[in-house]
Amino acid sequence: MSIEARFHLNRGEFVLDVDMNIPVRGVTALYGPSGCGKTTLLRAIAGLEPCRNGYLRVGDMLWQDGGFCIPTHKRPLGLVFQETCLFAHLNVQRNLEYGLRRVPGHERKISLDKAIGLLDIGHLLLRRADELSGGERQRVAIARALAVSPGLLLMDEPLSALDLSRKQEILPYLESLHDDLNIPVIYVSHSPDEVARLADHLVLLENGRIRASGAIGEMLTRLDLSLARGDDAGALIEAVVAGHDDNYGLTFLEFPGGKFSVARKALPEGHPVRLRVAARDVSLTLERQTGTSILNIFPSHVEEIIPEGSAQMMVRLAVGNIPLLSRVTRKSAVLLNLARGTPVFAQVKSVALL
Repeated sequence: MSIEARFHLNRGEFVLDVDMNIPVRGVTALYGPSGCGKTTLLRAIAGLEPCRNGYLRVGDMLWQDGGFCIPTHKRPLGLVFQETCLFAHLNVQRNLEYGLRRVPGHERKISLDKAIGLLDIGHLLLRRADELSGGERQRVAIARALAVSPGLLLMDEPLSALDLSRKQEILPYLESLHDDLNIPVIYVSHSPDEVARLADHLVLLENGRIRASGAIGEMLTRLDLSLARGDDAGALIEAVVAGHDDNYGLTFLEFPGGKFSVARKALPEGHPVRLRVAARDVSLTLERQTGTSILNIFPSHVEEIIPEGSAQMMVRLAVGNIPLLSRVTRKSAVLLNLARGTPVFAQVKSVALL
C-alpha cells in the first residue's frame, strides 16, 4: 500500500513535474529550498491546484485520474497550514465542532475527545480563538484537522510562524500523532531539525522535480545529495534504552551497530529513541584508542568518501549496517590513507537525543 502521485503543472516560469510513490504509513517530509515546489505539490495532493492530467491514489482510494477528480471538500483529508485559519469569534470547542459537520458519525475514526486529549487542549475549550497564543492556536488547528478522521493529514510548514520556544512546545504533540495514530502524514518543511525529528520518509525536491526519495536515515547520509553537506550534515540512528548507570549518571542506548552512552535520561528500558549524530562530531582512528575521554567508539569501515570544498572530506561509514557520516580534513584523510573499505574506528564526541 502506498500513496502514488503524478502531477505536471505549468505556472509560467515555474513547472512542477513529479512522479511520487511514498509509504501510506508514517510521516513523509517534502523537503527542499524555498521555491522548489513543496507547497505546490501539497496543494495538488489536496486538490487545491487544478491539474487536468494528474493522478493520485491514497492506498486503495483513487482520488484523481485525468478527468476524474474528487473535489477537495469530499476528500477524507485534514489540512494544517502556517496560518491556523481559526474562526476568531468562536471559542475552541465550536471551532473543533465546525469541521465535524461533513463527517457522518459512523465514519468518524477519531473522536473529538481523543483529538482534544492528544493535543492537550481540554482547558482551552471555552476560550475564544483570538485569546490563544500562537502555539495554542496551532494545537487547536491540528486537533480540528484530526477531528474529521482524515485518511491523510497534510501539514504545510505548521511551525514556521512560531518562535523557537513555541516550536519546542508543539513538536512533542506532533510526535504523539506519529506514535498514537495510524494516519499517513505529508509534512512540508525547510527545517532540517523538524525533518530529522519527525519524518520516516523524505522526498527531496529541487526546481519542481523530485531529486531523490527514500527512508530518512538513508537519505541524510547519501553523499550524492545536498543533505549530506555542510554543518547540518549528520546521521539518524534508531535505538532503544538498554539500561542506566546511576553511579555515573549514564543511559545506554542500543542500536544494531553497538551501544551509545549518554547523560542520564529519564526513560524506561525498552523505550525507542532517535539519535542524531553530526558529521562534525565524528572523528576517525585506525586503531581503537585508550586513555581517551570519548566513550562512544565503534568499529566501522569506509563506504564512500568525497571532497567537500578544498580542505575537507565527507566520509560515509558503515557501523554494522548502520550509516554514519564523518567530516575530516583532507590532510587527515591522506594521512589515514582513507579509501573505500578501509577499516576504522568512529569516535562519536556528541550525540543529540531527538
